[in-house]
Amino acid sequence: MRKKRLIIRCIIAFCIVLLIPFLGGQYMLDYSLKPENRGRDLDSSWQYMFEEYPYLSFWKDSLEKAGALKDTFIYSPDGVKLHSYFVPASDETKKTALIVHGYTDNAIRMMMIGYMYNKKLGFNILIPDLRNSGLSGGNSIQMGWLDRIDVRQWMDVTNSMFGDSTEMVLHGISMGAATVMMESGDPQPKYVKCFVEDCGYTSVWDEFKLQLNDEFGLPSFPILDAANILCQMEYGWNFKEASALNQVAKCKLPMFFIHGDGDTYVPTSMVYKLYETKAAPKELWIVPGAKHAMSYYDYTEEYTKRVKTFVDKYIR
Repeated sequence: MRKKRLIIRCIIAFCIVLLIPFLGGQYMLDYSLKPENRGRDLDSSWQYMFEEYPYLSFWKDSLEKAGALKDTFIYSPDGVKLHSYFVPASDETKKTALIVHGYTDNAIRMMMIGYMYNKKLGFNILIPDLRNSGLSGGNSIQMGWLDRIDVRQWMDVTNSMFGDSTEMVLHGISMGAATVMMESGDPQPKYVKCFVEDCGYTSVWDEFKLQLNDEFGLPSFPILDAANILCQMEYGWNFKEASALNQVAKCKLPMFFIHGDGDTYVPTSMVYKLYETKAAPKELWIVPGAKHAMSYYDYTEEYTKRVKTFVDKYIR
């Protein structure tokens, strides 16, 4: 009888020990993919952008007066309603930029890059809200891996929208940069000419491992492993397959890597791995003193000049 009780207690203890990592993993998964999301607050996003980039207020007003700032909606194959802003160039052109925002951001918070391409470089632009951001549907952030599929759909929509003969650059920042890199490794339509990635991470696993340590002081095992399994079960993908590093290794088109040397959120060391993995043609700019996603803000003129020099080689 005592032996039987001991066995039962051991089984219960084992189940508890096994359960704890998965409870922690579920918390981490929800914390990461269903965070408090500023990307849903459109009014505060516009206010923030006007404060940080005052010229955007005048640009937005001029676009609205001309009826040039337009919304478009599509449905993904799995039935999620997706939104994007698009703006045609002031002069008819086939040059087009598809611009992808970062984690807990939205299309509005990428309008400074939209301004650069549209106002300064004369491009048509399309800036989508990724899932669970802005006016797009979805109840979770997908860290770029499944987002790349939505971006691919937007690429085709954009090409049709601007005359079915575009020459396109994909430009992303932070998670948007990871999205762009993850997309870059898949077969590309002929209208895609090059990519610009600004401070993207090597993989979701690497980034979550870093943040688990930085925010909570915890090692990756066993919580990250448990969260990885739960993500596969709940969303159909896992942190390790969501690898920009693996995808850029397959990318054959030109890519411009930008990263601030003051970035600790996505450490600068990641861009060196990405750059080394990518075959030529490629270019790298390490931005002095810039923290995460601040390279354009800190070096607006140089950023614009360098992006123009890069894209002009492949889009004319």
